[in-house]
Amino acid sequence: MPGRGSGWSREPSPLRQARLARNWTLENVVEEIDLRTPGGLSGVTPSMVSGWELGRHTTSIGHRKTLCEIYGRAPRELFAFQDEQLPAQAGLGLLTGFAELQQAMLATVQGAQGCLVVTGSRSRDAGYLEATEAVLAERPALVYYRVLFGPPHHQVLKDHLLRLLRLRDPRDRGLGVKTLHLGLVEDTVTIPERWFCASESMAVVPIPSLTSHEAFDSGVVLGAVPAARLLDHGRQAYAAARRVETAAEVAALDVLVPERSG
Repeated sequence: MPGRGSGWSREPSPLRQARLARNWTLENVVEEIDLRTPGGLSGVTPSMVSGWELGRHTTSIGHRKTLCEIYGRAPRELFAFQDEQLPAQAGLGLLTGFAELQQAMLATVQGAQGCLVVTGSRSRDAGYLEATEAVLAERPALVYYRVLFGPPHHQVLKDHLLRLLRLRDPRDRGLGVKTLHLGLVEDTVTIPERWFCASESMAVVPIPSLTSHEAFDSGVVLGAVPAARLLDHGRQAYAAARRVETAAEVAALDVLVPERSG
């Protein structure tokens, strides 16, 4: 992401200038977004708005539309500063088989120091899930988001969620922040499932297999700049999701693919 030394950061971003022109606080922006959100609760916080204005986080498409309506400005005018460095710093790489995909996902998990976001409901690689638990046990301050899109497809993922709750308490703020976030996006018709694993240094996005129509065993690996965008994507998906952060709530989840007996 653009740092403090970037050219645009020497003066307020266009997004901040639009707010200051109205003499609004960050809280005023949140209130206005909430007013324009069905149900009156957007999940946006003042710190999130500040991150958007500083270019530390990326504003989602839905919130971009709302802010354009609020300020009466075009998307390019308000948000170009967030996007201008992304293509040059994407760090793209192609993963052409399951072994490469698994290795890159493990590297993402094991390299995470500040934040780790994983999305999707289809995980069934026990080794990968266990590696995630090991990293969380080793690094208590590592903030972990797991966002499901629909119920877990396999029992191994449900078991993973239960072990996470034994490992950490989502209510605990002993380190000053919440370090375990478990959410379920229930409406997968209007909000389709997506799959990725992202840390502050890299991200992996599985894609349809390049060798077979039956699998998702290929992927794209991304560098730190797009990975930071996916961290924001995951946080925003969690903010809109239903919490499943007690053992009872996880236990109540259906598993879509029953285990085969014998």
